[in-house]
Amino acid sequence: MSTAIVCAALLGLLVFGLGFLVSMARGSTKTNFGFNPDPTDTLYKRVRAHANATEYAPMMAILILLVGAREPATWVVWTMVLAVVFRYLHAAGMLLSESLDKAQPLRFVGALGTYVAGFALVAAALLSA
Repeated sequence: MSTAIVCAALLGLLVFGLGFLVSMARGSTKTNFGFNPDPTDTLYKRVRAHANATEYAPMMAILILLVGAREPATWVVWTMVLAVVFRYLHAAGMLLSESLDKAQPLRFVGALGTYVAGFALVAAALLSA
């Protein structure tokens, strides 16, 4: 269960850390509301990275805690860890991208890994029911 708790906490750190980056960008650009939808704009990239994380991290955390509470198999524990790694890779790919309208390898690997790990966690939850 401790691995599950650490993984869920790291997903929380990702969401709150990205939210903090958005707030910092808003403060430095004096943009209290909205953003310029320019895919190269720092605030826009941070807002999109935060939004994407908040779309996936909560369900990932729920699944991780659910399967982690039931003495998961080794493959499930590794899937929990990889799910978190993939979410961080995706966020890094968005933040490091020159432009969000261009392909970025970290973003791609993070997105693909999120789907694979997410479906695996769903399967693990169903198998443990």
